[in-house]
Amino acid sequence: MKNKFLFLGIATALFIACESDDTSDIVINDNSVTNNTTNTGGSDEPTTDDAVSLSGVYTEDLILDPDTDYLITGPVLMSSGTTLTVPAGMTVRAEPVGVNAYIAIQQGARIIADGSSNNPIVFTSNADNPSSGDWGGIVLCGRAPINSTPDGSDDTATTEVGGLSFGGNNAADDSGILEYVRVEYAGGAIDGNAELNGVSIYGVGTGTTIDFVQVFEGSDDGFEFFGGTVNASHLVVVNSEDDSIDWTEGFVGSLTDVYIQHGDSHDKAFECDGYNTDFSNEGGYFSAPTVTNVTIVGDGTADDDEAIRLRAGTQGVFTNVVINNYDEAFDLDGDMGDNPTGQGVLDNLLNIVDVTFNNVTTNLKNDTGFVFDETDVISGVGNGTGTDVASWGAGWTVGIN
Repeated sequence: MKNKFLFLGIATALFIACESDDTSDIVINDNSVTNNTTNTGGSDEPTTDDAVSLSGVYTEDLILDPDTDYLITGPVLMSSGTTLTVPAGMTVRAEPVGVNAYIAIQQGARIIADGSSNNPIVFTSNADNPSSGDWGGIVLCGRAPINSTPDGSDDTATTEVGGLSFGGNNAADDSGILEYVRVEYAGGAIDGNAELNGVSIYGVGTGTTIDFVQVFEGSDDGFEFFGGTVNASHLVVVNSEDDSIDWTEGFVGSLTDVYIQHGDSHDKAFECDGYNTDFSNEGGYFSAPTVTNVTIVGDGTADDDEAIRLRAGTQGVFTNVVINNYDEAFDLDGDMGDNPTGQGVLDNLLNIVDVTFNNVTTNLKNDTGFVFDETDVISGVGNGTGTDVASWGAGWTVGIN
């Protein structure tokens, strides 16, 4: 889940990524280009050996043909100045080789995956019997600010997925469009500490559209925001095996209309860090997004211990939230030093407005070192209505109860 200063080689694909907070370095070695044979006539079945293989560094625009089958066989890296265009209604499959297959939109590149509710775009596994972690996922790298570099600088950090640069000082940076898109069976892993996310969002700016996007049956996080300013909406995460929504490195965008549904294997619905504790807060500020219209559905088992964990000094405002079937709804962690999550409460920079708890044992747990009451954080208990996923999620999502 964290990042920093890695290397991108050119050889056979070999990844070491990270899921836990005590992360190790990541090395990715594969960037040869293979674009070969065409195959007319798409299918709902797994693609065959005739499909066009997508892998390597692309230095020109890549426009997919809706009448052609495509198979992601390795890292697909879109270079600065290029655009990957995926037509509405198209299904793009990836070989079930875990972290050895993914799509990365590098700084200065764009993706145009603009579907519709009747014709969503699906990125999925090519396995006969797909399962979580079959492939990597989608990685977006922008030039928006991050707090792991000095505030206002052009300095960049590097991703945990191949040492790709991200960050900068362009809050309005544009990495393209993900709209009516479903990402299935992503989060490929080498072991329990080496996984990718469904959609990884690194330093992405407000010029980017992320709207009506689902991550389904992922092995790691659903959406992870590494800094940036992007405003994302209509997000669905179903059966993510780690956190459904994760942020760190000074994310200050907004999340509007979010539906999260846990399966048997999962971690938090939200895990929220003010900065990357594996690196530093060079920017001197904390994550502080606005989160509006959220429904979280636990599966009611003992594993549903915490719905939303807020830590490492994160700030933010949660408004209109429904939380179902949890032991703890909000768990605030931190200290009185570098991780002053509780100070954000006292300064009215971290608060929760209009929330409804259904089958929840503890509304708020305070492990910050600061003294405050539940009413200092939460107001409008019982007033939350959440999000109407049955309406806006109709026709393009899967797996919603």
